[in-house]
Amino acid sequence: MRKPKFRRQEWHRYKKLGKKWRKTRGKTSKTRRYEGRKPAMPTVGYCSPKATKGLHPSGYRDVLVCNAKDLETIDPEKEAGRISSTVGLRKREIILNKARELKIKILNE
Repeated sequence: MRKPKFRRQEWHRYKKLGKKWRKTRGKTSKTRRYEGRKPAMPTVGYCSPKATKGLHPSGYRDVLVCNAKDLETIDPEKEAGRISSTVGLRKREIILNKARELKIKILNE
């Protein structure tokens, strides 16, 4: 059984609400009372498989990279790097060139 897309109550009615899930708190809310024909609420039973939990949607494990030396610890088959937001443009180019040499995927290239 596939996990349903949990969407905010009445997301289709008002554009300003957006699709991101927010818990329903209304006193007479049908969604909160788990009535049939209403969208599902996130609960414990909808968890992801242990093998895929915490992985990036591409299937790689996310590793934070702050400098070029951090790339040497990454396993290219299972892990992918994500360059830290505090890294500047000059160091970022150095990290990207080194990642291409080592054939490591960078998630925020």
